[in-house]
Amino acid sequence: MRNLVAIVGKPNVGKSTLFNRLVQKREAIVDPTSGVTRDRQYGKSDWNGREFTVIDTGGYVVGGDDAYEQEIDQQVIIAIEEADAIIFLVDVEIGINALDEEVARLIRRSNKPVFLVVNKVDSALRIPATTEFYSLGMDNLFHISAINGGGTGEVLDALVEALPDNDIDYPDDLPRFAVVGRPNAGKSSFVNALIGEPRNIVKDEAGTTRDSIDTIYNRFGFDFCLVDTAGIRRKSKVKANIEFYSVMRALRSLEYSDVCMLVFDATRSFDTQVKNIFWLAARNHKGIVILVNKWDLIDKEKQSTKEVTAQIREEIAPFVDVPIIFISSLTKQRVYKAIETAVDVYHRRAQRISTRKLNDYILPVIEKNPPPATKGKYVKIKFATQLHSPHPQFAFFCNLPQYVKEPYKRFLENKLRAEYDFSGVTIDIFIRKK
Repeated sequence: MRNLVAIVGKPNVGKSTLFNRLVQKREAIVDPTSGVTRDRQYGKSDWNGREFTVIDTGGYVVGGDDAYEQEIDQQVIIAIEEADAIIFLVDVEIGINALDEEVARLIRRSNKPVFLVVNKVDSALRIPATTEFYSLGMDNLFHISAINGGGTGEVLDALVEALPDNDIDYPDDLPRFAVVGRPNAGKSSFVNALIGEPRNIVKDEAGTTRDSIDTIYNRFGFDFCLVDTAGIRRKSKVKANIEFYSVMRALRSLEYSDVCMLVFDATRSFDTQVKNIFWLAARNHKGIVILVNKWDLIDKEKQSTKEVTAQIREEIAPFVDVPIIFISSLTKQRVYKAIETAVDVYHRRAQRISTRKLNDYILPVIEKNPPPATKGKYVKIKFATQLHSPHPQFAFFCNLPQYVKEPYKRFLENKLRAEYDFSGVTIDIFIRKK
């Protein structure tokens, strides 16, 4: 389970620069103008074998008149409350001011592991100036240069040492099925229909579910944890502070899940945000089932299940091997079929194929359709095996792995899907030197 680390501080101290360095991508906008970061940025990072999620927060400004500043201030407070550890970033060029002292006061109330990091220490001549920040009352002081990476290793060594082994303790380590989707798609109604009681509040207005709600559930002789999450909107649409908190919890529930049940409103299009949620689950290698909800409201003469299925598969290409179930949470139409399918996807995600069985099938396929020659070089794949991992990963060993391109990897994946049932499950193909 991935811990959450928040980067906080006043405006223009280099939070987004440090965020980009930790996630090793240029995801956050970096600009010398204060207030550039408004929406929260999330990214994955790892150090010494420990993975964690990093949040880039906006600059904290006390008593700002701008509506954005007030909203950012509240979201910084939420991020501090939700984080497992906090990087408090300050600027050696500016020194301490009232904003640093106010942020320090907020952080001290959190009782979280805090790392006071003095940024922009680009030369040894600036190191003596960092000692003044001890007056903020924090012992874990480090000096770095976020722009060139100097000193970040020492911060990360201490950070991962302080992170808890498990930031959330789930009961009995049960498999987790997350019900995700846009606001007002019928996620809570689906959960209520399954368990047969109004466990979660249901209203017509979007945003009713504020937090991820766990329900221990048994079906088909199988125990698992069913998680109703808040609707995930586009970042530009997340306005209320409580909704920011809800979306953050929903994203964490998705990351911690084994299977994502993506609830899609049949009366609306399979739009960009629904696709974003789908690909977020796919990139995290979760099992996926798409549930087309409110199917009872559709005129079947104008729209058939076959047509809608084809439209959805076109939108999610090339990962089209995903179960699509048409349900109605109101009438309970096929809701049990939906959960049965999700259980099947969970088992498919965990299935193991013996090395002998795999090679008996795939090597003749490869011999008949070998990788295309490149620059007169012929690739010979001699052996394949499934790797030990939470989701299916396969390694193919050959003489010239650098000449095996993505189209041939997709060919191998399609052949594996044709022989074995991996519907709803992502597959990774690795080509290695024998």
